[in-house]
Amino acid sequence: MALYTAVTRHVAESPRGPKVAAFFDLDRTLVAGFSANAFFRERLLSGRMSPRELGESLLGALSFAAGRTGFSGLMAATTAAYRGLAESVLEELAQEVFVKHLATQIYPESRALVRAHRERGHTVAIVSSATRYQIEPAARDLGIDHVLCTRLEVEEGIFTGRVLQPTCWGEGKATAARDFASGREVDLTQSYFYTDSADDLPLLDAVGQPRPLNPDRRLTAISAERGWPMRRFKSRGTPSAVDLVRTGLAYGSAVPSALTGLAAGVLNSSRRQAVNLMMSTFGELGTAAAGIDLAVEGEEHLWSQRPAVFIFNHQSGADVLLIMKLLRRDVVGVAKREVRANPLFGPLFAAAGTVFIDRADRARAIDALRPAIEALERGFSIAIAPEGTRSLTPRLGRFKKGAFHIAMQAKAPIVPIVFRNALDALPKGGVIVRPATVEAVVLPPIPTAGWTKATLDDEISRIRERYLEVLGS
Repeated sequence: MALYTAVTRHVAESPRGPKVAAFFDLDRTLVAGFSANAFFRERLLSGRMSPRELGESLLGALSFAAGRTGFSGLMAATTAAYRGLAESVLEELAQEVFVKHLATQIYPESRALVRAHRERGHTVAIVSSATRYQIEPAARDLGIDHVLCTRLEVEEGIFTGRVLQPTCWGEGKATAARDFASGREVDLTQSYFYTDSADDLPLLDAVGQPRPLNPDRRLTAISAERGWPMRRFKSRGTPSAVDLVRTGLAYGSAVPSALTGLAAGVLNSSRRQAVNLMMSTFGELGTAAAGIDLAVEGEEHLWSQRPAVFIFNHQSGADVLLIMKLLRRDVVGVAKREVRANPLFGPLFAAAGTVFIDRADRARAIDALRPAIEALERGFSIAIAPEGTRSLTPRLGRFKKGAFHIAMQAKAPIVPIVFRNALDALPKGGVIVRPATVEAVVLPPIPTAGWTKATLDDEISRIRERYLEVLGS
């Protein structure tokens, strides 16, 4: 299976090797919106921005927008307040802003483009008018080693308040790319540049493969005139009215699903049938309403050995719908205690027999897993995310031991389910569900009858390595 092949096909057909570069702008190209706005908002709302800095930043932005000052003037106005500030403070803020605001705003399609270029062995770089503090956390997450950007002067770890020239904007961006290319024997005539802005025409003209992404009005007109291939991504940023309606229907489908299950359970005097029908109906209705297609590899492993402990990497709030759609019946979930307080899903999950655990109390959490073991002994399977919490990015988190203790004590097989891109539909902290095709790989059941406490860490490590292989991490 391959995601976004239509988006990355031109990369797959390109020459291999580091002589081909792929330059990416940051704002509205790799991430939806503007990283500077996220920095500004975080500094303002956290009380880190003085009234003077606020005033100077706003005046600088207005002057730039009105054409009275250039980009260098804008940067001087917005960064002068950093004078005397330790660089480490801004580095810490950069990671905080990425986690809070930018990580979930990376376009899945742009992530796929970066990965496609890396797989071809191309030299990949971000070239942006932003500072490295805005760029580097995203670059690390995407596996991009090279950052060309506007630089702030630092002496002995302290900002001087000055902006180093030339800035990486307009012609300066093209100059930075040329200097970078000449030092690495990169052939610009075979190289790519992805950007949204007509301000980047100098670099678009310098490369052989200009690729406008989410182009502004002026770049749209220029691209149409010159025959440059354009793409627009709607997977992040401001949701459409259709997205809002889909999301409401997806969440709302819990009600008819519960009523359908309840009716069947009452008519047939079967609680199990009620829960099974509710689960399968919610999985089907919820994903259909949200526009989520599920492409499954290894589907036969979902049924070859039951009861089993089904584990999955937890990327998204949509994982619940995906698991229901995949597993369909005779499954008990394990969830954090906070889910029990959700006014919509808490009662439904409780009625379905979900085991709720308190992650803050390790001793009690282990005791709370006892009902899960008993459910396995009664013939029910278990669904649990060994990471314990959702990921901000596709990167796999550390596996906790609870799921593996359950399987070992019940001598039940473990069936790993690997979601490659569930966060495309609904990233952590998100509310609006976006249409997406989610790839799931179901690995063969792993017997646990021979496991011991002494070998448990090694067994967990081997399973986690399988996840990393499937995810390509």
